[in-house]
Amino acid sequence: MVDVSNFTAVKVADQTANPAPLGLLAFGMTTVLLNLHNAGLFAMGSAIFAMGIFFGGIAQIIAGIMEWKKNNTFGTTAFVSYGFFWISLVGLILMPVLGWSGPLEMQALVSFLTIWGLFSFVMFIITFRLSKALQVVFGLLTLLFLLLIVGNVTGNVAVLQIAGVVGILCGLSAMYTGLGQLMNEVYKEPVIRLG
Repeated sequence: MVDVSNFTAVKVADQTANPAPLGLLAFGMTTVLLNLHNAGLFAMGSAIFAMGIFFGGIAQIIAGIMEWKKNNTFGTTAFVSYGFFWISLVGLILMPVLGWSGPLEMQALVSFLTIWGLFSFVMFIITFRLSKALQVVFGLLTLLFLLLIVGNVTGNVAVLQIAGVVGILCGLSAMYTGLGQLMNEVYKEPVIRLG
């Protein structure tokens, strides 16, 4: 028989970094960049494509995988999903240009935006159990998709430009949330209010 009274309890502590700031910044910065274009400030081009693939896409997917390690189902779902959103959006734009598919039909684009809008709306509802800062991010994101759908269906340039402004605000709110989490963690006190 083994005497267990001589064994000491071992406590395992999670020493891995918080991946949420990376994911939020990847989402936020990419969202701002694309929506500067939507607001009419510059043309679609390689800056948006590169950011969409590498930072909005790959970096967010990495953050989502790290959230899985942290046992954060919401973070995993959000970051991996939106990471692949960015990669698929770039694909939708570039595949016809590269001759890999026919031209992107308006109905297909609107369907794409609608599915992502519905997903974002449900994620927004889920944030009511999370921070106010995330509620703002997902609320603005849901509004952004709605405006993009309306703007594309009607062909109304003004609505698309308003969507661009909402998208910039959405991206900035994600950046605020990510940098706020990072600052609060580094300073070890709530310097930035996240609700």
